[in-house]
Amino acid sequence: MSATHAKPSRSSDEFAGQVRGMFDRIAGVYDFMNSAMTAGLHHGWRERAADRAELRPGDAALDLCCGTGDLAFALRERVGARGRVVGADFSERMLAIAQDKAIERGYPDVTFEWADALELPYSDASFDAVTVGFGARNLADLERGIAEMVRVAKPGGRVVILEITQPRRPPLSYFFNLWFDRIVPLLGRLAGDPDAYSYLPESVRSFPSPEGLAAIMDRAGLTGIRYTILAGGIIAIHSGRKPA
Repeated sequence: MSATHAKPSRSSDEFAGQVRGMFDRIAGVYDFMNSAMTAGLHHGWRERAADRAELRPGDAALDLCCGTGDLAFALRERVGARGRVVGADFSERMLAIAQDKAIERGYPDVTFEWADALELPYSDASFDAVTVGFGARNLADLERGIAEMVRVAKPGGRVVILEITQPRRPPLSYFFNLWFDRIVPLLGRLAGDPDAYSYLPESVRSFPSPEGLAAIMDRAGLTGIRYTILAGGIIAIHSGRKPA
């Protein structure tokens, strides 16, 4: 997202278009940057999110804002060859990379397809679990996006959200501010897209607190909502169940 333009409203098509363009631009360095910014820890966080989906062999799972596919692959490991995993994203370049990785990793049965998270092209009650990893903060309308996740989940199915959150207590809060305000934009310049990695801390700060996100999930009709804070307060995994 260009810092030279006025920030559009999150409810606007312009916001969605700018975010889509940003992810198309950084798709080629996305995996490298994730590992650089988290010292490789993001893989373990995705594994824990996949565990929270409580999938069984043969189940069907949807991963929204799937990026280059890592969380979708973790879901595939849990549903097995008899299961079904769909990764959906609105960045075609991300999807192309995910499809290549699926073949390289021996998961050609994982489906990657374009979809708008606010208007999912899936029938009601289609999936045993619906996940989103590090993508919820990019939704133009978070409540609508979560409502769509709930709609396509089966009764009794799980909704899982893995996201960055702001630590509240020093000294980690000081380190977080230094890392996101100074180091991440610097890494973005080295990666050739400083605007995209200046957007990252802005998106984190505008995202609801863990308690606020839990309240949104409750309003969407989920039950048994709980969240786990990881990495000293930087990562949160939320989960809830659609009433049976």
